[in-house]
Amino acid sequence: MLVYSLPPVQDRLAWRVAEWRAQIKYALFPPAEAIFTPDPTLAAMVQSTLAAITPTATATPPSSTPAPPTITPTPTATLLPLPPSAYLSGVQHEYEKWNNCGPATLAMTLSFWGWEGDQIPIAAFVKPNPRDKNVMPYELQSFVEQATGLRMIVRTGGDLELIKRLIAAGFPVMVEKGYDFPGADKGWMGHYQLVVGYDDAQERFTAYDSYTGGPNLPVPYDQLESNWRAFNFTYLIPYPPEQEEVLLSVLGEQADEQASIQSAALRASEEIYTLAGRDQFFAWFNRGSSLVQLQDYAGAAAAYDEAFRLQAALEPETRPWRMLWYQTGPYWAYQYSGRYYDVISLATSTLSAMSEPVLEESYYWRGMARNALGDVTGAVEDWRAAVNTHPGFEPALAQLQAAGVAP
Repeated sequence: MLVYSLPPVQDRLAWRVAEWRAQIKYALFPPAEAIFTPDPTLAAMVQSTLAAITPTATATPPSSTPAPPTITPTPTATLLPLPPSAYLSGVQHEYEKWNNCGPATLAMTLSFWGWEGDQIPIAAFVKPNPRDKNVMPYELQSFVEQATGLRMIVRTGGDLELIKRLIAAGFPVMVEKGYDFPGADKGWMGHYQLVVGYDDAQERFTAYDSYTGGPNLPVPYDQLESNWRAFNFTYLIPYPPEQEEVLLSVLGEQADEQASIQSAALRASEEIYTLAGRDQFFAWFNRGSSLVQLQDYAGAAAAYDEAFRLQAALEPETRPWRMLWYQTGPYWAYQYSGRYYDVISLATSTLSAMSEPVLEESYYWRGMARNALGDVTGAVEDWRAAVNTHPGFEPALAQLQAAGVAP
């Protein structure tokens, strides 16, 4: 134990200890079998109340199939033909440390622009608790803009053509995607990957991966699109300030964040009618996430209800039960449509399915729901757990300050 407490030893062995712990727990209590089910009675009550208060509400009862939202895409500007292939050299590959794909992938991306750091300072900034399972895109963006002299754009609703145009214009692209990791204790997880090249003749991208494949990993077009769907086609682009005008020109309508959200919402609403199985689940989830960004919380809640219904019907081996590790849209939707008990149930099921419950967002939102129901003591307990899990987590600190209690 004394030897293990030494930082260099912990750095090499902590992830193995965590994996053994996960294997034991997941063997006894398979997490893919623990499924969140929204309360249909509560959902119906909230929907009827919203309809009575706001007759023109866009919410759709979760028992029916919601119609696609009315969205008018911005016309696409005339673009020059793309070269049949392109490749960006100059990236320094880096394998990730434990739970570190976000910091490692960002470090690789920044190396293209001459940044000389590695994943260690990034991880210290975005996840002060090394056991944290996930890093959100906005956390990576904060590091870039506060610590590197570069800027970063984060958008949803990307597509393969846009990735090609960005690469051809000299911008490597980080994508947030799903991936089926081998091993009984792994399965589907979220992952970041850096795309640096494409080749139309072979119909594949070239990527740098911090976990599998290393540098110059070939990724078929259809494989990237399928895996990317799990995160609503989210992409991240660090860039020097002097390159901003060029980047915005390449992005076209995606340069406007609101337009990119509307584009993502439209795509998800079309895909729920054309896809099946797990991809259809992702499409419904994406619809909910886009509607949250558009502040249609009742409509988003209805979309998430359908997504969770589809998730429960999937085979356990393919079920993406870790979705709430990476995306918090359902919390927003249920909280701001008055479905506090669903927020509590979802957060509790998410935390209980982990080998080690270290998701500050789940604690935070459960605290918000408990507070809304008058359970101030429970709320404070959850907000403190969020801060203990992620020291300095500002949303929870703000709630504790408003409640007049110490972290």
